[in-house]
Amino acid sequence: MHFSARTARLLLLEQQGLLFPPEVPAQKADVLKTVQRIGALQLDTIHVVARSQYIVLWSRLGCYVPAWLDELLAEGKLFEYWSHAACLLPVDDYPLYRRIMLDGLRGWMDGSQWLREHSGLASQVLDRIRREGGLRSADFESPGRKGGGWWSWKDEKLALEYLHTAGELMTARRENFQRVYDLRERVLPDWQDSQAPDSAAVRQTLLLRTFGHLGLCQARWASDYYRLSKRGIREDLAAALERGELIQAEVEGWAEPAYLLPALLPRAQALEASPPVIRYTTLLSPFDPLIWDRQRASIVFGFDYRIEVYLPAEKRTYGYYTLPVLQNGALIGRLGAKAHRKQKTLEVRSLHLEEPRCLDQTNAQDLANCLRDFSAWQGLDRIQVSGLIPDSLRAALGD
Repeated sequence: MHFSARTARLLLLEQQGLLFPPEVPAQKADVLKTVQRIGALQLDTIHVVARSQYIVLWSRLGCYVPAWLDELLAEGKLFEYWSHAACLLPVDDYPLYRRIMLDGLRGWMDGSQWLREHSGLASQVLDRIRREGGLRSADFESPGRKGGGWWSWKDEKLALEYLHTAGELMTARRENFQRVYDLRERVLPDWQDSQAPDSAAVRQTLLLRTFGHLGLCQARWASDYYRLSKRGIREDLAAALERGELIQAEVEGWAEPAYLLPALLPRAQALEASPPVIRYTTLLSPFDPLIWDRQRASIVFGFDYRIEVYLPAEKRTYGYYTLPVLQNGALIGRLGAKAHRKQKTLEVRSLHLEEPRCLDQTNAQDLANCLRDFSAWQGLDRIQVSGLIPDSLRAALGD
């Protein structure tokens, strides 16, 4: 079974909800459906233009109310835990992640030893939340006391985070992006640990879901989406093939075979036989699941991307914070921008294109409209160009 590289791109975009623009204005229910569709919505604190989780939703939904996402968390329809990274997840998936908590499989934030060594402090933190209700890290200020551990966190913050990873605490809601921690039994009062599936079932479920999110997928990408252990992944795929849960295929230009869910085979064949005409321009977060696996983005789209926030200024090629530009099924470049909220201005600092000639008058107008929509969604009144951008985009923006 053979597919073109174009079909692999189209199927991935469709599974990610990025093939066509939204047909109708978004409703609150669409936010939940989108998180369910992509499986995990990565959280990030950087808000040069907007925080990542809100951009990921905007890319798929267009203009929506960002507060809806926070409301869904407070209503218990979403929960926070480690998945691909720190993520918002559908509460229906809690049983899967509770097994991960019980097995201690999120080792990079495993604080079991620290909690044993600081059992008295951990008990004090739990007792205070039990008495007072949900609390933020800021509610545990210790004047004159030095922090320790990650990012110079104080001990109380470490206790909160490690108890959160262990599943004793959950994020009840966020206030100004600060977590409000509460007891698991208050956030999910009906949960019993006997409801958690076994570890093998969790791994199989998340592995097969990965193929639902990605369409045609190579073995080396299969563990990354939900950060499953790479050990035994090829054996897992061989077993899934044997059970008929996956189909093996070849993709033009790929050095390794691809795998596909049988349920997606008719759609892949339809896209191969009659690829649709796409006219859709949007901006992506650096942490969008479409591109968070940089190797996959390079092979599927020919787009080599990395975020340069963590590099010294002199080592940056494209700028501090750039947003990949998705246009008509291709990643055409990266846009450097910053939101100045007091001035209600979106500053466009740069646009680096993969192919300089790809931004003709029509495509430039579509990108300009995209920037205007993004600005309006963010409550910004004007767009200011401060750096080097193609003349076609400058003209389309009226600059």
